[in-house]
Amino acid sequence: MLNVEALETAYGVSQVLFGVSFTVEAGQVVTLLGRNGMGKTTTVLSVMGVVRARAGTIAFEGKRLHGLPSFRVAQAGLGLVPEGRQIFPNLSVRENLIATAANRSGAANPWTLDRVFDFFPNLAARRRNYGNQLSGGEQQMLAIGRALMTNPKLLILDEATEGLAPLIRADIYRSLERLKGEGLSILVIDKDVKALARIADRHYVLEKGRVVWSGSSENLTANQDVQHRYLGV
Repeated sequence: MLNVEALETAYGVSQVLFGVSFTVEAGQVVTLLGRNGMGKTTTVLSVMGVVRARAGTIAFEGKRLHGLPSFRVAQAGLGLVPEGRQIFPNLSVRENLIATAANRSGAANPWTLDRVFDFFPNLAARRRNYGNQLSGGEQQMLAIGRALMTNPKLLILDEATEGLAPLIRADIYRSLERLKGEGLSILVIDKDVKALARIADRHYVLEKGRVVWSGSSENLTANQDVQHRYLGV
């Protein structure tokens, strides 16, 4: 579904990514792992067209994305839940959701307000509240719901549970498991290796802008050296 090959990205003269390659197959959950500052967010921003890659290829369902503006990337079927949530603070929950609503692929069972509210009951109860009146966990649910309202074929989450309480993190991971069960492809950045190993099919570990290891959840769980060397576990 998503195929990234030899991706190189720089900010001015400072190169951040050095030949990053990975794939996400249809229906898979794939992770990008690594310590802070290793290039995970830059990889996602490059895929989404927010930051322009200077070399390599990005293809989604066989179509080239490299060089496209971010709104065209989103229209191709990629939905982003950005680091820091970035919801609209002066819009209500309902307004945040309908602002991005689209069903460009003609999904038979599209994400609608009712379906998002059924998926996240907390949002249903807070539908008239403004974004800045929500808790951190509710804001993350809203950010996920907003991305789902675009009816993406691939959902990308950058720091899926950062700064959230343990019970809320567990709720978010259960939500991702449900989405995987519905066949949605997911690319996720987060630090909870144990939780990610439970739901993900494949993992890519980044170190200083390079993929230094990749493998299955079983391989990652068994490889304590990789966890200690690159993830600080």
